[in-house]
Amino acid sequence: MQVGITGGIGVGKSIVCKILGILGIPVYDADTRARQLMESSPDLRSEITTAFGEDSYTAAGQINRSYLAELVFSNKEKVDQLNSLVHPRVARDYASWVDQHRQKHPYLIKEAALLIESGSYRQLDYLVTVVAPEALRIERVLARDPHRNRDQVQSIISRQLSDAQRIDKSDRILYNDEKQPLLQQVLDLHQFLIKQI
Repeated sequence: MQVGITGGIGVGKSIVCKILGILGIPVYDADTRARQLMESSPDLRSEITTAFGEDSYTAAGQINRSYLAELVFSNKEKVDQLNSLVHPRVARDYASWVDQHRQKHPYLIKEAALLIESGSYRQLDYLVTVVAPEALRIERVLARDPHRNRDQVQSIISRQLSDAQRIDKSDRILYNDEKQPLLQQVLDLHQFLIKQI
């Protein structure tokens, strides 16, 4: 069984996945894996450099996140262009990962912010959306990502699907609002998924 964990920036997808990982469930973090592929794939590096310039990478060969954040994330066409380069490679990488893990675990997790937007949620068996109030999301991202400012975070949120749009496609909602205990919600989800096998 393949389960998607999605939600907008700063909702807490990663903490949900860390809990599931502690419970022994493998998690494919699509956003982290995308960054790794952007740095390790010579073909992808070349395409990104051609599309967005030599400053897309640091002298050490790492993705220049602050440069790309400034250049790309305020421009929908450039976001779409970057996604069109990265998403197909992530899809192939994920398929290979599933093949390696599918026989050993009751279910697998794919964590990604853009599961619905990319259409990849259609290949999953169950979709979970994590939600949180926007003000709390912004504060979390600013604390986590020093290369971003408040305007950039708000711009990202404004371009992402709304909670209502995600909820419409989802099988379950987890509330990470610091009011309802998240741990219990994740444990309940885990027990539910185990029973579906």
